[in-house]
Amino acid sequence: MSEFRLATARVADLAAVMRVMDAAFDPAYGEAWSRAQLLTLFALPSARVCLAWDGETPCGFSAARVAGPESELLLLAVDPESRGRGVGALLIADWQAWAASEGAEDYFLEMRADNDAVHLYERSGFSECGRRKDYYRGGDGVIRDAITMRHSALPT
Repeated sequence: MSEFRLATARVADLAAVMRVMDAAFDPAYGEAWSRAQLLTLFALPSARVCLAWDGETPCGFSAARVAGPESELLLLAVDPESRGRGVGALLIADWQAWAASEGAEDYFLEMRADNDAVHLYERSGFSECGRRKDYYRGGDGVIRDAITMRHSALPT
């Protein structure tokens, strides 16, 4: 197993982030962001893009923002060739550590209900807290529900 390196991405890393985005997101679902959408995150002081590297090869990234005591994971992507090697869990842990240092206590994400990544999030302590019926219309024409998931650092 390789040792992965994580680093806060900069605008100069946009091509590396887009390489992972293009590899990780199936165009049938229409979930990938454009370069312009990603560029807006780099300008926000409350947002962070973290890039995972396997040697000199970008293999995953996360994009998140903090708003008061809450943080939202906007995107998480792992190159298919690196899946199953712990990159996703590493990126989730890094997101939560960064967000906690910014004052977050609750962590949220939203995803397509039939996304296999739900298992990764459940293993990381997230549970479904809401559902939006018929929220996503993919490039394949199929309409899918969205689920919102939450993990809290506060005792329940």
